[in-house]
Amino acid sequence: MKYQLAIFDLDGTILYTLQDLTNSTNYALRKSGCPERTLDEVRRFVGNGILNLIRRAVPENSSEELINIVFEDFKAHYKENCAVTTRAYDGIEELISHLREMGMKTAVVSNKADFAVQELCEKYFRGLFDTCVGERKNVKRKPSPDSVNEILSLLAVKRENAVYIGDSDVDIKTANNAGIDCISVSWGFRDTKLLQENGAKIIVDNMQELYNAIVN
Repeated sequence: MKYQLAIFDLDGTILYTLQDLTNSTNYALRKSGCPERTLDEVRRFVGNGILNLIRRAVPENSSEELINIVFEDFKAHYKENCAVTTRAYDGIEELISHLREMGMKTAVVSNKADFAVQELCEKYFRGLFDTCVGERKNVKRKPSPDSVNEILSLLAVKRENAVYIGDSDVDIKTANNAGIDCISVSWGFRDTKLLQENGAKIIVDNMQELYNAIVN
């Protein structure tokens, strides 16, 4: 096989999580008397961790105190409601299962809070990943390569034998910073034009194209 390890982003790549993220964002905003945000606005805000999501969602020039209050309310709500409307993209479970049957290692590296990464991977992909990591204290989030490097070391895979699969410009930069190949998917939270503008070399539009890009 071309690769020994496939590392996946979570939101917008293997799971549709946008509605639950929007619902928790708007719950926290409402609780502090802030205007709510649309689904498309939240789509643009995600990708750099949940604190940055909240920084972008609150009104411009909001105080750090307000940002922290909304952030804590978001976390509390999302912890209890992260899997209400969230779903796996059609065909992704079968694809990952097939890769594993072929002997490939699989992992998740996400900027989503680690508690949510663990819960969602267990709920929707039990037994399908060797390891999953999200945003954690004292670990730089993507596009830093730190978490990818951690996975490569843990699973004893060389960079040239690993590929990162994601839906955003952050994912492209992460793969570049880690020195590994990148496959971008078009069904996520960023459009094809933005992916191209950020240097995407391979963009796939469906699961069959993704499978072919990984194994061929």
